[in-house]
Amino acid sequence: MKNFFSRLKDRTRWSWQGLSVSWREEYSFRCWVWANLISAALAILLPLSDGLRALILVLGLFVLIAELFNTAIERAVDHTSTDHNILAGQAKDTASAAVSLTAVAAGVAWVVALLSLF
Repeated sequence: MKNFFSRLKDRTRWSWQGLSVSWREEYSFRCWVWANLISAALAILLPLSDGLRALILVLGLFVLIAELFNTAIERAVDHTSTDHNILAGQAKDTASAAVSLTAVAAGVAWVVALLSLF
């Protein structure tokens, strides 16, 4: 059990390090964090159903998760080679598309939520 808590402490520290470096060095991540804070505040303040509120909050987190994966892929590709490679470009573009589609899903949830108010 002692080993479990020691490893949990390490994993938590590494996760916070990843969040910290993403916050510090990734403009897109910071933008999505601020957008999600505004989205979460509105979701909590507006008279939405619990289900819609949860959906909006969870999809907001998914956008951040997708952005973190995008950042990880971009950095791994850039570390591997600075040469132009079509597969590297496709990997980076695909990761970016994942962020975009996740953001679209969050936007759809907001449209449904706002339509439910009328």
